[in-house]
Amino acid sequence: MAKSARALAVEILGRCTSAEQYSNLALDTAIKRNDLAATDRALLTALVYGVIEKKLTLEYHISVLAKRPIGEIAPAVRILLSVGLYQLAYMDRIPTHAAVNETVELAPKRAKGFVNAIMRAYCRAEGKIELPDREQDLIRFLSVKYSFDERVCARFVEEFGAERAEALLASFGVQPPLTLRVNTLKITREELLERLAEQGFDAMPTKESRTGILVRGNAPVRELYGFAEGLFFVQDEASQLCTEAVGAEAGMTVLDLCACPGSKSFGIALDMKNEGRVCSCDLHENKLSLVRDGAARLGISIVETYARDARNTREEWIGRADRVLCDVPCSGFGVFAKKPELRYKDPERSRDLPAIQTNILRTAAGYVKRGGRLIYSTCTLLPQENEENVERFLREHPDFTLVRERTLTPLEDGTDGFYFAVLERN
Repeated sequence: MAKSARALAVEILGRCTSAEQYSNLALDTAIKRNDLAATDRALLTALVYGVIEKKLTLEYHISVLAKRPIGEIAPAVRILLSVGLYQLAYMDRIPTHAAVNETVELAPKRAKGFVNAIMRAYCRAEGKIELPDREQDLIRFLSVKYSFDERVCARFVEEFGAERAEALLASFGVQPPLTLRVNTLKITREELLERLAEQGFDAMPTKESRTGILVRGNAPVRELYGFAEGLFFVQDEASQLCTEAVGAEAGMTVLDLCACPGSKSFGIALDMKNEGRVCSCDLHENKLSLVRDGAARLGISIVETYARDARNTREEWIGRADRVLCDVPCSGFGVFAKKPELRYKDPERSRDLPAIQTNILRTAAGYVKRGGRLIYSTCTLLPQENEENVERFLREHPDFTLVRERTLTPLEDGTDGFYFAVLERN
């Protein structure tokens, strides 16, 4: 018998917890192996990502209703209850009886009574479960309300102050629309907007990017008009604005030192009208196939790929590049909305990143021509990986000048959390 979307969600979440498997990979595998209708695929996707995003909030509710610490509840039952409560708390279109009955049905025989009791207790409480006291324990309150590890909450409060930290954490709970970058080698933004509208998609221009389109709804990317023809690729607006800031023009030589999966390289090549040279680098050779395949789908011919460590100098590139982009490895503390597992990452695990980022930046500086530009970017909001790295670099390299610097957030800009700086060699 085919498994239901709810049963698959419980199974996937169990694997992600016990085997530390990435949710997107586990979800893709499950969808490929199971013949699911479109509505069931959408439900499965919503449940997996939603339960991961609200993990700590849901577990707090379970603990309060069960009147026992969450650690005393078997992991499999805890996951099942989280899937059930998520439907009651966050999915308006699912009838209460369906969420309760199917959750109980999926429970092991010995746990059915307990699962039924918790689900019905939540219904009686109408979802109104008192949170930890904000005044007595701000960090615990933020962690439970917005479902972030307490160490992440503490770091944000330390960096941004209590009020802004809470506003930022709340903003990561808003799921952003799908953002496309138009392939201007093949079609204009206006033409693609018309075609998407004709196909019934809710599409509109991005607020700032000249070549971006926002698509609302849950349509899979491959089902959008023009995917197979290479009329667009997926790229957040913040990343598009960073690509624009590179200022690439036809005939230039541009190095993208940390390129995979390749969206910035593609955007740069399009800005260059597919004339010149874009060298896309990544530490892992197997990842570079994403860049090559993407370029081929888009009809881009000027992208070359190189497997290399961006910290190590390539002698033949010294002083040869008009533009060098360093989209460095970072903590990812700006893309919680798209990568919910990062909500539970200890910031201490990223302690060594600023040194790695600085080394990449120092190496990259040697490739820039006089009058050329070096662009540094991350998808985190932590100053240690952003402004502080740039300030350190400028102190060490007086031949570079800061031309432009920007931090984007979901709170103010409706984009990923993102930082970029444009540095010009005098």
